[in-house]
Amino acid sequence: MRVDFLLRNLRTAGRPDVVDIAIRDGLIVDVGSGVRCEAVEEEDFDGRFAFPGFADSHVHLDKACILERCSICEGTLEEAVRETAKAKSNFSEADVYQRASAVVRQAIMHGTTRMRTFVEIDPRAGMRSFEAIKRVRALFSFAIDIQICAFVQEGLTQEPETEEMLNEALSAGADLIGGCPYTDPRPEEHVRRIFALARKHDVDVDFHLDFSLDPARTDLPAVIEATKANAYGGRVTIGHVTNLSALSLEDRSRIGRKIAEAGIALVVLPATDLFLMGRSHTANIPRGIAPAHLLSTDGVLTAIATNNVLNPFTPFGDASLMRMANLYANVAQLSRDSDIDHVFAMVGERAAAIMGSDHRLDVGAPADIVVLDATEPRHAIRSSAPSLAGWKRGRKTFVRPTAHIIEPIASPSKPE
Repeated sequence: MRVDFLLRNLRTAGRPDVVDIAIRDGLIVDVGSGVRCEAVEEEDFDGRFAFPGFADSHVHLDKACILERCSICEGTLEEAVRETAKAKSNFSEADVYQRASAVVRQAIMHGTTRMRTFVEIDPRAGMRSFEAIKRVRALFSFAIDIQICAFVQEGLTQEPETEEMLNEALSAGADLIGGCPYTDPRPEEHVRRIFALARKHDVDVDFHLDFSLDPARTDLPAVIEATKANAYGGRVTIGHVTNLSALSLEDRSRIGRKIAEAGIALVVLPATDLFLMGRSHTANIPRGIAPAHLLSTDGVLTAIATNNVLNPFTPFGDASLMRMANLYANVAQLSRDSDIDHVFAMVGERAAAIMGSDHRLDVGAPADIVVLDATEPRHAIRSSAPSLAGWKRGRKTFVRPTAHIIEPIASPSKPE
């Protein structure tokens, strides 16, 4: 058998020993010990861990890398929305394309093979950001699958023209629709209209939801009710939901079971939620991150994602999901092997499931493969191990040589 790539001595999930992976015509054609074939290119990875790559299920490419255009004085959600709204009025298509491309390049080098990006569409942004992100999606399709969510950040019911713009975007290449009820003066009507557009275009829904530490300030019941009424179980995702972090274990579990019963997935954004939440506290400042690992035990499909990079929502970031997973595990005070395994899944297979993507290294699967500088996922998360190389549909997309110390040349000893 002749193949395009033969990757030797890899460790993979669910297999006790190292294996070889053969790739031909974009697919995995053999996985096993001592695979024999003729390969155009062959590499030996000396027992390092391989998986189908990270899946970033919530990121904002259109407003990344705009720190120098904004002021951060309060560090609050309200300020971030306000400052970004001012900045995006001056976004050009070329500007968004350049900034988004830089972030996607970083994500690819960090081992991300799937991404869901929100793109703000309203009278201030127009369709400029949307057109730019479509170009970015096409440019990097060789290395990463990008879903575009047509998103309304600043309310919907008070700006009727936004609804028609969302409709236009969904007809012109957007993959799903996203809403933000907490910024709308009529949040329940906001939710209703988003679902109406989703049903019209037969697309999934992704809401930014309950971004505060007040459990009484919630639009979650409206989203659960609308999900059931529209028979949209398995097609709705909610992000942030930081007020779940302020609940007792019993109340949180009760709500978690309702989320799971409705078939709603939940994505937490550690960097943003840590930065923005708890600003009114001067002592015992809350972390403000919904406990995704605990909600999973209630049956909720959960994931960890990047959200924002270098803007007023998150003035940090490099699109590394390994770094984000390590941050979550640290803040959530996780240490048991089973918990660390679950964190890895929340930036891998569980996040991919939210996006409806295949995520396996088996014969017949797409040859989407990322090799980490670690022998297993637990060590990778605990040490923030870098990605060494990646393939997308059988095409090699990046390589990051292993760093090494350059030892000094020993001086010959002098005779006594």
